[in-house]
Parts: sequence; C-alpha cells; structure tokens
Amino acid sequence: MPPLQGVRVIAVEQYGAGPYGTMQLADLGAEVIKIENPKEGGDVARRVGPYLLGENDSHFFQSFNRNKRSLTLDLKQPAAREVMAALARNADGVLDNLRGDLPERLGLTYEALKAANPRIVCAHLSAYGRSGSRASWPGYDYLMQAEAGYLSLTGEPDGPPARMGLSVVDYMTGLFAGLGLLAGIIAARASGEGRDIDVSLYDCALQNLSYLATWYLNEGHEQRREARSAHPSLTPSQLYRTKDGYIFLMCNKEKFWPALCQAIERPGLARNPDFRSFSNRLANRARLTALLDATLSQRTTAEWLERFAGTVPAAPVNGLAAALDGDFARERRRVVAMPHPARPDFRVVATPFGGAAVPPQPAPALGADTEAILGACGFSAERIATLRREGVI
Repeated sequence: MPPLQGVRVIAVEQYGAGPYGTMQLADLGAEVIKIENPKEGGDVARRVGPYLLGENDSHFFQSFNRNKRSLTLDLKQPAAREVMAALARNADGVLDNLRGDLPERLGLTYEALKAANPRIVCAHLSAYGRSGSRASWPGYDYLMQAEAGYLSLTGEPDGPPARMGLSVVDYMTGLFAGLGLLAGIIAARASGEGRDIDVSLYDCALQNLSYLATWYLNEGHEQRREARSAHPSLTPSQLYRTKDGYIFLMCNKEKFWPALCQAIERPGLARNPDFRSFSNRLANRARLTALLDATLSQRTTAEWLERFAGTVPAAPVNGLAAALDGDFARERRRVVAMPHPARPDFRVVATPFGGAAVPPQPAPALGADTEAILGACGFSAERIATLRREGVI
C-alpha cells in the first residue's frame, strides 16, 4: 500500500512551487484534488511552452501534476464557499500557493474551514508570507535567488551574477510546504484539531543559505563566488580540466586526498607539506589547481572516471542529454514511460521514492474529475448543473 493512501489534499495551486510539492504527495499515494479556475483556463502551466500537448496541456504542466485529479472552481464566486466546505469535510488538508493576501479573502484558512472540518490543516505557500509589508506582492523563484544572495554565489568570480539553472527555490519551498502539511495532518489526527501552516519562497530561500548564513552571522564572513565552482573551504573540491573537457572532484574527507594522489600516480603530492591538510591545500589552492590540471589533462574524463571509480568521489560534467541518456540513469531506471493520450511514448523522470510510489499517471485534463468529486461529496446532478450554469465550476 502506498504510504499516503487514504490522505486527501485539496490543492489550490498553479505554476511550479505548489504543484511540485503536492506532486510528491500524489506520487506517494495521496489523493490530490487540484482546484483550477475555469474562467482562466485552469493552471497557467497548461499553456507554458514551447512544447504543447494539444489545447490546454503542455510538457511543463505534465512535469508538475502527474497522479492528480482536476476540479474546476471559481473561488471568487460566493457559491464556491459551499463547494470548498463540502470538499473540506472529507479532506485532511488544503495547500495553496497564492499571493499572501488571498487565502483569507478566498476562504482557504483554518478559520474559514474549521466549521466544516475541525481537523483540516491549511498550508499556505506564498511569495513573502501572509503578513507584513509584502503580503500582497507577487513573487517568483528567480527573484528570490536574486534577493537571497544566490546570484552572488553562482558563476565565475569575474563574470556577471548568475542564477542557478533550475528553479531550486520553487522546488525546495514546495517540499517544505508538503512536509509542513504532513506534519500538521499527523498532529491533527492525534489531537483532533487542525491549523494553518505557512511557508514562503523568501523564507525558504534564506533558510537554504545554511552554513554560509551561519558564517556571516557569527563571523562576519561574506562568501563570494569561487573559481571553477569550488567549495569555499575544502579542496580539491571543484572542476578540473581533462583531455576532453572537465571533471568534478570532491575530496571532502582527508582520506580521499591520498587516494586521489595514488590514482593519478602522483603519491608524492600527498606528502608535500603544502598540501598535507585541508588548510594547507586551501592556502595553496591556485598552485594545486594548476598541478592537477596538468596531470588530469593527460587523459579523458571517461578514463579518469574508470580509475577513480569507488575510491575518489568524481563525476563527469554532463549536459542534459548525457545526464538523461547515461548508462547509470538507465541502470537506475530513472526515466519511465507515462503514456499520454496525445503522446503514447511520453516519458518522464521517475520519482525518487523508490519502492513506495504509485505508477505515474498523466496530469488530468482541465476539470476532468469535477462531476465525480462533487457527486461523491453529495451534490446532486441538478445542483452540479446549476453550479456549472452559474459559472461556479
């Protein structure tokens, strides 16, 4: 049985962060009912290109919404409160990723839903929080990377500020929201009382600064970009040149340094007092980089990986094609089929929850489950027809 079978989550979500978080719950067996505004054509992600799968569907949307159900509902309509209350009665949680001032206005808070279900947990994923001077501000991943200092840490020291190549703040905040929701559900099942739980892109972006924040807050050290994507204090732990490109080495324990010296047939380097410890190597990093470049440039990346396998932490520097088509990705079965009505050969990256996840099913068509879900909540066919006629669903 999937670990979250029997958990029902109402997801008022769009685009990236919220859908990414609830997709993890759906992959683990939770029933995720995605609320989409019929007047806006549903989640905007349905129309994000460049690769579309027909009307109101895209590769982008499929990447965040597998294993979910879709119910159309215009939350701005007064009658939507009746529908949300009916959904909440049989749900464990609600997760929204709206602007911070909207959950209360749209009746998505614990205060608004506790009469329908006192155990309901309402998780709110906003850009800057639901209170404070920026509660009404929209916000996106790249903005958070810029403001939280990520761009000052990414790229070469003499280059312009650079964002990470992925929407890492969206993904991390989605995971925090999902984790917070599950924590609230566990507590509610024990106590009988739900609650609101808040996370924001901004707060999560700052939290992810981790040890770099601790260094600055306690020692005043403001970390900057390091050449070759180097670790700020451990070396060798960076990019090095090979005969046909680059290799990334990470000797992040002292035992790996002599192992590296042995593998490259330079055992004397391990005994050199200038390179004997992390602090020695850090003080002489430029010289060590030149020495390792000269040695590693004598063989290809593949040849070095064969030598280092299992003894020296190392990785090739792949493009997307090499990453997804590589032998180890195939061995790990990281790419799986998810046949789509418009693309029977559609493929996606598998969930990392090995052995616990449900098989991937395509994201739903807009409103595909509206009648079934409302019917299960006790709405008659006549009432559903009225709600549709009035533009509520």
